[in-house]
Amino acid sequence: MRIGVWNRRFLRVALARTAAWVGAVVLPCSALAQDIGTAPVIGTAALPRDLSPWGMYLNADAVVKAVLIGLAFASLVTWTVWLAKTVEIIVAKRRVRAAADLLASVRSAAEGVQRLADAEGEVRELLDAAVTELKLSDGAAEREGIKERVASRLERIEARYARRILRGTGVLATIGATAPFIGLFGTVWGIMNSFIGISKSQTTNLAVVAPGIAEALLATAFGLAAAIPAVVIYNVFARSIAGYRAQLGDASAEVLRLVSRDLDRPVAVPASPARWPAQLPAAE
Repeated sequence: MRIGVWNRRFLRVALARTAAWVGAVVLPCSALAQDIGTAPVIGTAALPRDLSPWGMYLNADAVVKAVLIGLAFASLVTWTVWLAKTVEIIVAKRRVRAAADLLASVRSAAEGVQRLADAEGEVRELLDAAVTELKLSDGAAEREGIKERVASRLERIEARYARRILRGTGVLATIGATAPFIGLFGTVWGIMNSFIGISKSQTTNLAVVAPGIAEALLATAFGLAAAIPAVVIYNVFARSIAGYRAQLGDASAEVLRLVSRDLDRPVAVPASPARWPAQLPAAE
């Protein structure tokens, strides 16, 4: 009898402990299931549907919009300068090459003036400056001094045309150097907006974070799109302008050789300016 009573007591205690353990597990699970059904689930909220560049621009912050507009304008300036300077450099190099080839076949400065009477441009101005100095130095006994003065005139003309051909290329260097940093500023601002949205909503929901990150990446892309072509085009122009200046230097050297040849002849400079061809430039 005692053994039966002890067994019944043991069974009641075991059943009570089992029921307590089941209640401790089932009740929290049911409460958690109710919370999951009612609380917002992170990462399942609806994202903005339009994440195209134009859609991100329309939804961007005012500062990010200003950055994007500035970078787009810089890119437009880059391609405009590329088109204008490409045409200018090609035309200038062809003009100098044609005039220099014609000048290489003449024997004197006076003949060169006659052959280039209808020409315009750098080589004609170099030749006119040399002839003008010969006229002004008519009767001078020191020929080396005449050559030095002619060389000085030619050097200044070369420098002036070099400055002229370089106009517009400085903006390419500026865009190439500053556009990545401007894009980086837009990137930082977009990420700041993302963190501000997280702080205000007290959630890390992807719908709150994604728009700011997208704006940041778009600003970075615009900065690179504006900087990379500007740097490449600037380097191409630097090589092309160096070639143009080399051609101009060759033409200047040819004019100086004509002057030296004229000075080494028995009658280097005519006694009267009337013997020079008509339409010579006035003294500078």
